[in-house]
This record gives sequence, structure tokens and C-alpha cells, in this order.
Amino acid sequence: MAVARSPRSPGGPGPLRRAGRSVGRVLRMPFTGPARGIRKATHAHGAGESGLGKLIELHAVNGAGDVMITVALASTVFFAVPTDEARGRVALYLAITMAPFTLLAPVIGPLLDRLPHGRRAAMAGAMLARAVLALLLSGAVATGSLELYPAALGVLVASKAYGVVRSAVVPRLLPPGFSLVKANSRVTLGGLLATGVAAPIGAGLQMLGPRWPLYGAFVLFVAGTFLSLSMPRVVDSAKGEDRALLAADPEHVYRARTGKVRRPGLRTVGPAVTHALAVNASQRCLSGFLIFFLAFLLREHPMTGQSAAVSLGVVGVSAGAGNALGTAVGAWLRARAPEIIIVTVVACVVGMAALAAVFFGAVMVACLAAVAGFAQALSKLSLDALIQRDVPELVRTSAFARSETVLQMSWVVGGAVGIVLPLNGALGLSVAAGIVGLGWSTTVRGLLAAAKGGPAHPRIA
Repeated sequence: MAVARSPRSPGGPGPLRRAGRSVGRVLRMPFTGPARGIRKATHAHGAGESGLGKLIELHAVNGAGDVMITVALASTVFFAVPTDEARGRVALYLAITMAPFTLLAPVIGPLLDRLPHGRRAAMAGAMLARAVLALLLSGAVATGSLELYPAALGVLVASKAYGVVRSAVVPRLLPPGFSLVKANSRVTLGGLLATGVAAPIGAGLQMLGPRWPLYGAFVLFVAGTFLSLSMPRVVDSAKGEDRALLAADPEHVYRARTGKVRRPGLRTVGPAVTHALAVNASQRCLSGFLIFFLAFLLREHPMTGQSAAVSLGVVGVSAGAGNALGTAVGAWLRARAPEIIIVTVVACVVGMAALAAVFFGAVMVACLAAVAGFAQALSKLSLDALIQRDVPELVRTSAFARSETVLQMSWVVGGAVGIVLPLNGALGLSVAAGIVGLGWSTTVRGLLAAAKGGPAHPRIA
């Protein structure tokens, strides 16, 4: 018996349906193609199964959202007014936002230590807070009201809180056979690439109006909120963890291992880690200094034949390229002699800063930005390797969180120095060389002794 086919369910799709599907695939291709490529890259080598891939994507969203807000604030506080007035505005911005942050930053790490089971919620809260504050800023940048400053402070605190939690989360998401350095390299590189893509998009949105980059940031941070909540449950696990103490006192290391520390602090990480943290803090201080000092210096005295915006763009691209290269090299070197790596790259920064101060010019400034970015990325990855190697697993996550807080405070201090210094290129770069030179000279002996396995290097992991 022949079975009659329903006209609504033919043997195959009709020509109109096939054409519609083809058009749909073509329209989706510009979005689904890159999305699949990104997902394949971030989830490679077991990162998808462990959850590290989601963290890479979350950090990319975080970097893109932060750069959108930066574009909007820079256009409002910095580029929209004459140089003298801009300097006063940025000084006010630092006083109202950065100064309170220096008081809040030491509290962020210990506060998050008390919420080890809420890391996903903490990251989601940091994202959601910045989404709401981006909307508040969108009104403030249009009217020029004083709401801009407390909202900017809130964005800064939420951003740094996310950074602290993110550092604590990475060790929980390592795929099999992954070193912590390689994982951090992937996360950092994802953020850098997203920042590079989002910066020109933010500049394009700024041309539509001062509110539009902040609307873009709102959308990104809302997406980041849902991404944070979708992270694996292991992120919230604090099984076997304790709090770390950042000091190189062998007595406290011993007491921490034997359970005789009454109030856990930052003395259980070992001397190699504290020396590496100190020199990393000097580099982060240098980073904050160069950002603010060069921003005003190049606006007042731009590179030959270029505008202030182009001059700042050249320096920013140089620093970003150096940072990306340092991240890539760090992943390749992995954990090979981290103390020697730190001593070497920071010595290069000291020498480059001294050369730039003596032979001040556009090329030397761009070279300094590139070398500083390269050294900062590579030495931070080396610090991560030392924490992984020398800090007991019991307190390793806390050590990451608290060391990140120290680095964020150092950036704030460097930015404050950069804003008050006279706009003299040779003087400023001499100060830059002094900042990183001081950190290098006070830690080089301890780092070299640690590399040789001397008395300054009691490995406890």
C-alpha cells in the first residue's frame, strides 16, 4: 500500500527552506565562525574540561570592559580640556579615587580570604557592580557632575577585587600537566588580546558620544556576571586551604608549618617569594608612574610630527606589544630559574630607563615602554612560578590573593608620583630608573642566593 506523504512534511526540505537556511548560515558566519575559533583556542589542551577556558574568556570580557571605561574617562577627564586643567582634574581623580583605594586595597585580600566558598559570587558581584557603575558614569560624563569620582572609585575597587579573586582561582583550574605559569600566561594573554580589540571599538563608540563606550562596558560586564556564575563549582572549594603571610621570616615559616601561628598573616611564603614580590612591586610602581607621567608629558610635548593622541597611542602599543611578548616568552620558559629571569629582565629595565633619561626622545620612550611591559609580564609569571614552587598548597591560594593586592597598591603609589612630578623628560625617566633600580638593588642578592639554594632559600613546598 502506498503511503501518502503529507504536503507539510515532504521527503526533503523545499527550495525556499533550503535557501532560507543557507541565508541564515551566511548571516551567522561572521559571528559564529570567530566565536568557534576563540572557543577552540581557549579550551585547548584540557582547558575546556578543567574550566580554565571559561576563566580565559571571563578575563577577556573583564579586560574589554575595563578598557571601554578607560576610554570614556580619558576622553572626559584628560583630553576634553587644556593640559593645565587636565592635570588638575587627574590630580582630583587620584585624590578622590586612588587615595581611598590605597586604604581599601589592603582590606580586599583578607576580606576575600573570609569568603573562600563564594569566589564565583565575588567575581560575579565585581562584574555586576561595574555594570551598574558604568550606567552611573554614563550620566556623569555627559553632565560633568561630581558623581563621576565616587563611581570611578567604585569601578577601580571592583576591578581590583576581581583581579585578586582571579589570581586565587587559577590554581583551582589547572588542566593535567599544566604549570601555573602556563595557565596564567593563557589567562593574561587572553585579556591583552581582548583589550587590543576593544580599544579601537571603544574609540569608535566615543565618536558617537561620551556615553556610548560606557554602554558597551555595561553590556560586557553583564555578560561577565553570567560567565562568572557559570564557572565550575571547584572554584568555590576551599578544602585544605589556609591563609598565608607575606614575609621571609624562617621562624614564622616553621611556626606556620607546625600550626603554632596564632593569627595567620603573610609570613609563610618564604624569602624567595617575598624578594620576587618586592621587585615586582617596584615594576608595578614603575608602570603606574609611566602611565600618568608620560600621559601629560606627551600631551605637552608630543612626538615629532605627531599629535598627543597618536604619541600616547604609540607608547601604549609599544607597552602592550612588550607585555604580550613577555607573556608568550614566559609560557615558553615555564618555570626555568625564575629568580634568574627576574634579576635579568629587571636589570634590563633599569638600563633602558637610564638610557632613556640620558638620550631622551620619542624612540627611547617607546623602547622603554616596550621593555618595561616585557619585563613586567615575565617577572610576574616568574613570581607565580615561585609561589607555586615554594609556598605550601595549604596557603598557596591566599598567597596569590594577597600578593596581587600588594602589586595593585604599588601601582597606585607610582601613579601618584607620576602626577606630581614636573613635566621634564630627563628628570621623569631618571625617577623611573630610580624606582625600579631601588627594587632591583635591594632584592638581587636574595634572589641570587635563592637561585643557588643558599640559606635564603628554605623551600617549603
